[in-house]
This record gives sequence, structure tokens and C-alpha cells, in this order.
Amino acid sequence: MLVLFGIIVALIGLGLAVPGVQLILLGGSWYYALAGIGLFIVGILYVLRRPVAAWLYIVILLATLAWALWEVGLDFWPLVPRLVAPAVLAVIALLLVPAFPSRKGSSAPALLGALALIVALGATAFYAFQPHGVVRNDVTSATSTPAVPPAAMSATEWRHYGRTPHGTRYAPIDQINRDNVRDLKVAWTFQTGDPAVSGSEDQNTPLQIGDTLYTCSPHNIVHALNAETGEVRWKFDPQAKSPVWQRCRGVSYYEPTAVAAAAEAPAPAPAATEATPAPADGTEAAAAPAAEAPAAPAPAPVADNCGARIVMTTIDARLIQLDAKTGEPCASFGNNGTVDLKNGMGDVKAGFYFQTSAPTVMRDLILVGGWVWDNVETGEPSGAVRAFNARTGELAWAWDLGNPSITGAPPAGESYTRGTPNVWSTPSYDEALGLVYLPTGNATPDFFGAHRSKAAEEYTASVVALDMATGRERWKFQTVHHDLWDYDVPSQPALYDLPDGKGGTTPALVQVTKRGQIFLLDRRDGKPIAEVQEKPVPQTGGVKEDFLSPTQPYSVGMPSIGTEPFTEARMWGATPLDQLFCRIAFKKMRYEGEFTPPGTTRSLIFPGYYGGMNWGSASIDEANGLLVVNDIRMPQFVELLPREVADNYGPSAAHDGLGTQKGTPYGALKNGFMSPLGVPCHQPPYGTITGIDLNTRQVAWQVPAGTLEDTGPLGMKTRLPIPIGMPSLGGPTTTAGGLVFYAGTQDYYLRALDSKTGQELWKGRLPVGAQATPMTYVSPESGRQFVVISAGGARQSPDRGDYIVAYALPKAN
Repeated sequence: MLVLFGIIVALIGLGLAVPGVQLILLGGSWYYALAGIGLFIVGILYVLRRPVAAWLYIVILLATLAWALWEVGLDFWPLVPRLVAPAVLAVIALLLVPAFPSRKGSSAPALLGALALIVALGATAFYAFQPHGVVRNDVTSATSTPAVPPAAMSATEWRHYGRTPHGTRYAPIDQINRDNVRDLKVAWTFQTGDPAVSGSEDQNTPLQIGDTLYTCSPHNIVHALNAETGEVRWKFDPQAKSPVWQRCRGVSYYEPTAVAAAAEAPAPAPAATEATPAPADGTEAAAAPAAEAPAAPAPAPVADNCGARIVMTTIDARLIQLDAKTGEPCASFGNNGTVDLKNGMGDVKAGFYFQTSAPTVMRDLILVGGWVWDNVETGEPSGAVRAFNARTGELAWAWDLGNPSITGAPPAGESYTRGTPNVWSTPSYDEALGLVYLPTGNATPDFFGAHRSKAAEEYTASVVALDMATGRERWKFQTVHHDLWDYDVPSQPALYDLPDGKGGTTPALVQVTKRGQIFLLDRRDGKPIAEVQEKPVPQTGGVKEDFLSPTQPYSVGMPSIGTEPFTEARMWGATPLDQLFCRIAFKKMRYEGEFTPPGTTRSLIFPGYYGGMNWGSASIDEANGLLVVNDIRMPQFVELLPREVADNYGPSAAHDGLGTQKGTPYGALKNGFMSPLGVPCHQPPYGTITGIDLNTRQVAWQVPAGTLEDTGPLGMKTRLPIPIGMPSLGGPTTTAGGLVFYAGTQDYYLRALDSKTGQELWKGRLPVGAQATPMTYVSPESGRQFVVISAGGARQSPDRGDYIVAYALPKAN
């Protein structure tokens, strides 16, 4: 045993010493090389059966303890890879002391030392199951005067993607509350028949209007379900196809004014009917002409067979309208219910333009943006945003940021300006101000920008306010200048009337970003309410063909989430060996903060192009002025490959992998910064949920998001509910019951947190993971409050499904 243990320790020593020398040459820590040499000597002494080996190992262990405390202090997770593996080896080393043939004296000290280490390791195991890095501040103003309009307090439906056009995901319902949420049970489960497999993702937040729930699957299959029981009322399959990025975040609801006023609607259809698919090659009805184009003849009137309607877009770029009661296409809308959104876009290759987010229904208009397959080539389809007549499908107006003179359809033979920043996420709108707020992306590709137009430079990664009626710009605010990091604005703006301290309110807009920056703007004019400063950023390391913005905007008046700069000491791993790998990889890369320029040598992007915050958006507890956000802390590396190298590297990937960036001098190779064990290379948490008081603009609480139960090193499930805090997709929902509902973790749970403290009050096990935002409503049939989540699988999990799961309190309650 002595010889075998000695060989193992010597090999570990070599495994630390050799790369440890490399780390020193890179300007990094000397610990690994010195410790490795020491362990190699200890291993040889064990092979030679010298008792001094055990005591030399204890000296190394004590030196390791002193180094670890000096480098990271008492933070639990940073200490784990530095101390746990050495402590385990120390236990074995001490237990082997009686086996030395030339040993003198009692073995009791060694055995007592081993026992003490075993107790310490046991305590470490216990504390691993406790949440760490929890923040709870005494923010008393979180209970300040509510700014929720009285009419909103009585609302029990979920009519929009963010529940209301303001996108706050706040439900003024308190039947389920802090006191009884522990009693939540599964009320019903439905399966769509369209599981999120082969690259597709289930990111749907259903709508609920009256006694019906409307949900869509990754291939845009819509189901109308009984809101009380989950039974199918109708199904519509548009037969939508796309080679990439199959997902549907939501559908929308339109109730024509006359229908709403007269409360008219067709008779309910028989249960479980299936509508006839719309033609995949449907063409757009005659559009409102551009000012310079001759007027088109009016189409012949078509009988309107629809009352209230479900409005949807598809992954092959169609806008479809269905009767909300029957699921039948609305014949008077477009071409038998369909508008072809590729019209006016010029050449559209398969998968290069379509919609993933729900269309925005505002007044009698349907607003549509679009997703493009970014990083493939320049000159991809336009980012133009269009509004269509919600009754007829005719084009009402267009906003082409590259050519403001085009306010309708482009002139014959032309298209909307290609390669402009797009709006792939969800807008919000303010009916009283008559403004709609657009979160914009980038002009493709993301990591090289010398070719971008002046207009693209002005609108990339921005919030733009347009007049709802005309589509004309009112104001814009940019969150990143000359974005070369894919820091586009991914989240729906949240509109909230902020108390002004004088008895009134200021109409505010809260914009969360991939950078972890939170911008608080006056939604009337786009001016910051919380201070924004332009700060200098790195100017070296990029490529000579491109340029860099000398400054970038920082929202210094609001907390930033997950933005602490990286250092070598923040590198992590499950063991000292993969932590050493991550340290070396970090020191080899260029990193000068979040705006380290991409170049031909590998650089690190953090927070990263997944965020920070992403499309799940934020929630605002409107009654208490509490902003709740989840964040992702998953950095990526990027390396620009010269054109001749990129062209021979392989096909373009949707996100991680190669971005060919054709039309520029460089491709972009990018991926997550992970250890050989598939563990992120930086210390936990990898995702948190945070409550921020909007009155004091301080963090009220922060907790890690999720556990390791359904994931782990090398993709293996640990089955251990260790609350390390995992990357999180989807968004939170808040309620008047004092709860935050969230499900976008890597483990398979829907959770309820106390909105005052972030403390977990309840969790319900899901069949698979989820990456959608939960919603809640009161069923008019029973008066029960339901909480519903779409669960198709967490982003990095192989377990996939097609579940809609509804929770409610037992009827006896």
C-alpha cells in the first residue's frame, strides 16, 4: 500500500509541477509548481517507506491551507478545490503511518490527525448542501407606497407574453401566498407531442384568456387548453420548418374593438378539434404602399370568420391569425389567415430570417421584428420592424433604420436595408404615451464591425422608442457602442411608474442587459433616471481592419449583477488539477474586462454573449417596487481566424463553434470557457436570482439559482442537491402573494421564493428541466389560482420533453 500510494502521490506531483512551471512562465501563481515538487518528493519517500513522508505531506497541507486563505479568504466554494483533494490524500497518508516498517513511537497522533481531517471533510460535505454567497440587506423601502394602478390589481388573466404590455411579469393575485405555497400540488399535466429535441428548445410562456390557455411548441404547434383541466380544445399545426433555432416563446391575443365592446364571439368548437394548416407559401395581402410608390388596388373583401384571435409567427417567417375559439385560420387576414413575412426582405436563405418571440399586439396593429442567423455573413436580411393591420394583415407601417424614407413596403424591385440591427426579442408599449419600445440587436456579424453603416452604429444594442401609430422614432438609448461582443439587448423592457418622492411617479423603463448592467430610463424621452457614465475601455488587442469605441456606457446609478472582473485567483475546478488547467488557459488569453477587443489571439468575453441577463427578461413586483432578475455567469472565449483559415475550418454554428462571418476578413471561433471535466473554469455561482429595490436602487437579496442534482462534471448527474448556483434561462414571475416563481435552473424544479428575502419556500419536481418563464392566473371556472410552466428540458441537459405542468392548491384549501 505504501508503494502504491507513493506512486499515486508522485504522479499527482508531476501533474502539478510541470504545468505549474508553465503557469509561472505565464506570470501566474508559484503554488502549483512548488506543491507539485513537494508532492513528488513525498511520493518517492512513500515508495522508499520513509516515515518522514507523512509529516512532510502534512507540512505541504498546512502550507496549502495558508496559501488558500491568503488567496481567497474564507469563501466556501473557492476553498473547496484548493483544500478538499489535498485533505483526502492527507487522511490516507496519516492512516498509512502504522504501515511504515521503521516507524518509531506511537501512531496515535497520526490517527487522531486523520480523524480530525475526516471530521473536517464531513463538515465540508454538510456545508456544501447549504447555499453560499447569499445576500440579504435591510432595504426597508421595499414596502413603500404601491404604484400599481387600482384596475391592474383586479386582473386575473395572463393576456400578454409579459402578462401586460408593460412586460413586468407581475400578477396581482394572492390566493397562493407565502403562508400556503408549501401546499402546491400538480393540478394537471399536458404533453404537446412536439418535444424539444435535435437542437430545438421549449421556451414558451402560455397565455390565458377566460377559460382557455394558449401554448405553442418549438415548431409553432398551438394548443388551446381548458384552463381548469388542461384538456385540449383545439390544435393548430402550421407545419413550420427551419434548419436552425426551432423555438416559440409565445403567441399573442387580439380582440377586435367591436368584438370586445359587444362581447361577441363564435360558439365554442367541439373538444379536441384540429385546424387545417395554413399554406407554407402564403403570400401577403396588398400592403400599404410607400410614399413614392403608386397606390395598389384594394383587395376584394373576404368574409371575416373570426372574433377574438390568436396571433402567431413561425420559424419559417409567417404571421398567422387563428380564431381563438376554434383554431381555424382567419380567412380575412392576409392570404387565408397568413402573411408571408419574407415579403420585402429580398433574398432569404433557409434559416436566415424568422421569428422566435411572440408578436406584439397593440391597438389594432401587430408588430413584428425578426431573428437572423447571425455570424454567418454580412448583408443578411434586414432588421426592419413592421406593423400590420390586425384585422386584415395589410402593412400599416415599417421602420427601416437604414432608410427612414421607407415607411411602408419597399419600392418595387428593392428590399428593406439589409444587414441592419434586428429586434429578435419582445417589445413593450405604453398605451398612454403612444410609444412602443424596441430592444435591438446587432448588424451581423457580431465580432467584426468595420463594414457596418452609420445607421447600424447608431442603433446597435439599443432601446428605441417608436410612435405606435406611425412607426416614427421618438428617441433611442444605446447600451453598447460599436458592439463586437454580441452584447445585443435581449430582454423585454419593463415599464414601471417609479415613485418620485414627491407624491407622484415618473414613468420609468427598466432595461436589463447581457452585460449585467441595468439601465433605468425615463420612458418619455429615454433620458437616464439612474446615472449613466461613459467610461474608457481597452483599445489594444483588436484587429487593424476594425476600430473600437473609446468609451462605453455604465449604469453606475443601479447595481450591476455578476460583473466582478476575472482574476487568476477566481479560476476554479473540481480538483486542483483542472483548476490549474483553467489558470493556465486564463493566463494564455487576453482579458482586460468585459470590453476586451476580439483579435487573432484568443480573448475572454465576460459576462459573455449568453448574459448576464437574456431573453427571459426581468419581473417587477409592482406593489413593492422590487425588480427581480436572474443572471447567467458563463464566459466564452473568442478568436478571430483569418479568412483563409476560417473558410477551411468548417460550417457555421448557431452560437458556440465557428461563425464564418463571410464578407469580412475574419471568421470567429467561440465557445464556453470550461475545464476538461466540463465544469466552468471560474468559481461559483454560475447563476443567481436577485431582488433589487427600485426606490433605493440597492440589492435587497441575492441567492444562487439551482443545484447540481441533475447535472455535474462530464455531464453526469450527481443526484446531489448542492445549491451551487447554475446558469439560468427563462425569467421570473412575481405575484401579490409575496412570491417569486422561477424554473429556469439546470435542475428539474419550479421554485417559489419569498419576494422579501429570496428564501426558498417551496419547490415542485418537474419531469424534465425548464427554460421558460412561469405564468399564473385564476380559473374562472373554479376561482382557483394556477401556476403553469412549460418544461421541455434545460439548455445543457440531454433529458427532453414536451410538458405543460399546472400547479394549484388542493381544492380543500
